[in-house]
Amino acid sequence: MNEHRRILVVDDEPQITRVLRRSLTSHRYDVRVAADGEAALELFADWSPDLVITDLSMPNMSGLELCRRLRARSDVPVIVLSVKGEERTKVEALDAGADDYVTKPFGMDELLARVRATLRRAPAQTDDEETVLAVGDFRIDLAAHSVTVRGREVHLTPKEFDLLVHLVRQHGKVLTHRALLAAIWGGNYVEQTEYLRVFIGQLRKKIEPDPARAKYILTEPWVGYRFNPDGT
Repeated sequence: MNEHRRILVVDDEPQITRVLRRSLTSHRYDVRVAADGEAALELFADWSPDLVITDLSMPNMSGLELCRRLRARSDVPVIVLSVKGEERTKVEALDAGADDYVTKPFGMDELLARVRATLRRAPAQTDDEETVLAVGDFRIDLAAHSVTVRGREVHLTPKEFDLLVHLVRQHGKVLTHRALLAAIWGGNYVEQTEYLRVFIGQLRKKIEPDPARAKYILTEPWVGYRFNPDGT
């Protein structure tokens, strides 16, 4: 039910925030707006939204910096809006922690579809400690460090396990090479794309029915990887 999902819209253009507030509210989302990154961080702390939609180009604090600040304190999903369509800008936004990227001008139907898809991947948080991940064909017991794929047990090394858990938790999202390397190996490894490629290859050999035609770990050319837990 959309009326329980909170969306924070951050943009310094009043006409954009008016349109987004009106459209999202009409679809029964609870919406608040902020005109800059500092105001957004204050609202975020007080209100705890389920999703943040932010512009990239804003005074005082850019959308990229806002993403970094949010990621330092939360896993809240973020959709970035920008008039810039260059591939490099898209990669920078994803590296900064964005979950999706929509280029202006955009249609509201497309944005609403992105919102629904992003919220589906990020269910409302509970206070229960997460011990098992069960998504698509995968079941991962975090405490036991065990993995089953369509009922078949798979034996992974500790780093392979960490990599798979991160991919599963972020399923459906495009994860850049740098973001994956930083998350699993730390900031000193963000340039070691060959290192990541080796581990992805090892993981594919263990979880994919046909590693040469991967259906779970999908390659996004020149950008990174996307995890598809259903293999469809």
